[in-house]
Amino acid sequence: MSLTIVKNATCTFCGCVCDDIELHAEGDRIVKTKGACSLGESWFKHHTAEHLYPDALIDGHPATVDSAIEAAAEFLHRAAMPLVYGLSNITCEAQREAAHLAELIGGVVDSHTSL
Repeated sequence: MSLTIVKNATCTFCGCVCDDIELHAEGDRIVKTKGACSLGESWFKHHTAEHLYPDALIDGHPATVDSAIEAAAEFLHRAAMPLVYGLSNITCEAQREAAHLAELIGGVVDSHTSL
């Protein structure tokens, strides 16, 4: 099994969103972290990248990513007031893209802080 090293990984475990972490993985397991706090290290080491679920579902059935993107685009196109929600545990780059998507489709961005 070969060692894979990922530099500048982002930890989304807490609100700090540290983005200077180095991860060492063997297969689908992270075996070492550099620069992560104890919470981040535990989070990384106890999550795996094995393929447990289909890449996409449509109406609860496995689907290709391309067909799921088409279905999502159709839902968003038909929506009167689309809501982009649940961005608190993703990277800044993904949040930026989600906000841009909301602007394109005339949607609203919200998060759990409004509850």
